Amino acid sequence: MLREATGSLFTGAVARVEVGGELRFERAYGVTRADGAARPVYVDTRFDVASLTKLFVSDTALAFVAKGAIDLDEPLTRWIDEWRSTDHAPITLRMLLAHTSGMNSGADYRTLRNRNVERFALSRALVAKPGERVIYSDLGMIALGVLLARAGGYALSHAIARRFPSTTIGYLPTLGLRSGIPATEDDGWRGRVQGIVHDEKAYLMHGVAGHAGLFASAGDVARLTESYLGAVWGRPSVRLPRDLALAAVREQADDPVLRRGWGWALKTSDANSCGTRFSQTSFGHTGFTGTCVWADPERDVQGVLLTNTLYFGRGDSRPLRAAFYDAVVESLDL
Repeated sequence: MLREATGSLFTGAVARVEVGGELRFERAYGVTRADGAARPVYVDTRFDVASLTKLFVSDTALAFVAKGAIDLDEPLTRWIDEWRSTDHAPITLRMLLAHTSGMNSGADYRTLRNRNVERFALSRALVAKPGERVIYSDLGMIALGVLLARAGGYALSHAIARRFPSTTIGYLPTLGLRSGIPATEDDGWRGRVQGIVHDEKAYLMHGVAGHAGLFASAGDVARLTESYLGAVWGRPSVRLPRDLALAAVREQADDPVLRRGWGWALKTSDANSCGTRFSQTSFGHTGFTGTCVWADPERDVQGVLLTNTLYFGRGDSRPLRAAFYDAVVESLDL
């Protein structure tokens, strides 16, 4: 299925499947772009993972919780002084992680090009009371990135590098690495985007943000996911206190479309991108550029699919993703 989709739904992809924490399948497909500048994609190729960034930033926040630096239920005005005496004052880390802060989902980048995006994110009016309901929010994750930088005393990029010491993960790929990264959209503003973050808000934040901006390999995403799937099965891959890791992949906020853990999305119906065969206990996330990961604790299986579907337009990637995860279960006869 992925071979057939190469060149029409994406120019390049990497698929990785693990069962019981062990690698069972890993393969690269296609090239970095559909022109004369194309280069092959390899299994360790790094992609613009878009909103999968939220998983790495959320995990880093939970590491702050584990060491007692931030409390899940403490109002964040201690670090985000801009929220004192405002409607934002009751917002806690728990709310940011579960997308229940009441913060607006985002903003059209064309209204932000001459503004400080961080300041805008922190000050934009709420659309719900903190804790009232789920609103999937890029602005909330931008605030989370600000929180980590202020609480840690160093830049968000440094916090991520300390938490994930991999040679294939990080913000701001160097110029020499960019041609090996699958290109995304020709957006009419920056031209063909390759090796710089696609997300416009993150781009306006100089490439480092809590909601987007990371470049990573399928192996990087799988290692993060295994640290939570391994918690379910008692494996030593867990990098957080086990109770904290387990809570992160269990329901923290109800939503009819996509329930929320801490950072993680939870399967809510067969219309979700993990397809029909992954169990109702599955957790994962998607990225706008064409990236996704889902793990099924009942089968002890996870699948990472990194693509650049955005290269061919902003069509719906859900059918491709669902077909992949259905095929994982069918192929492994789980």
